[in-house]
Amino acid sequence: MFKLSSIPLEQIDLKEGLLSSDAGAFCSFEGWVRDHNEGKRVIGLEYEAYVILCEQEAEKILKEAREKLDILHVNCFHRVGRLNISEMAVWVGVTAAHRDAAFQACRYVIDEIKARLPVWKKEFYDNGDSDWVNCASCSSTPLSNRGIMK
Repeated sequence: MFKLSSIPLEQIDLKEGLLSSDAGAFCSFEGWVRDHNEGKRVIGLEYEAYVILCEQEAEKILKEAREKLDILHVNCFHRVGRLNISEMAVWVGVTAAHRDAAFQACRYVIDEIKARLPVWKKEFYDNGDSDWVNCASCSSTPLSNRGIMK
């Protein structure tokens, strides 16, 4: 299961549906908002996502993980909207019969999510500036015209 959320991930039961009697391992990854990037002091950030494409691509990634690795279940949540320092931005959880598959799948999912999802990050700095990060081709088209969720 993959979900974009404007609600803080700390308020969601992220493990829902992962527990299974044949699971012997659980592995998770949490990505948090840090207070610095490339020598700049970050005071917060905002994520935007192209919802339909994001959901479709994420489901492909989760399917690939299930096909490539011997796992039972996988969930992934990604925040959108404004986030403060230390808030959780992304979460991946995997259950498997054995720990190695759970570890490998967790790593695979977060790496592919970061590389393939149409999610953009804007950082806000303590000097009043802001900048899009890891966004080589951010468009000036209004968000509402692109199916973007803030």
